[in-house]
Amino acid sequence: MSDLESRFEIAVRDVQQLPERPGNDTLLRLYALYKQATHGDVSGKRPGMTNFVGRAKYGAWEGLKGVSTDQAMLDYIDQVETLKG
Repeated sequence: MSDLESRFEIAVRDVQQLPERPGNDTLLRLYALYKQATHGDVSGKRPGMTNFVGRAKYGAWEGLKGVSTDQAMLDYIDQVETLKG
């Protein structure tokens, strides 16, 4: 496991232990960065119109299309560090 992957895994654990729950926009960003880092570009069909949460998550992930795995990991780590203060 590379240093970046190790730091990413630590950030994934750290985000679950934040003293305050981040806002919805931040949670969507973290979700999208995590998916991009772990699965690559968005795949599958966009959820239906009545699935608001699923559509928001899909849209956030779709917005990162083309971002490399390493860059997504770095951005995720930076976001978590910002939240930790």
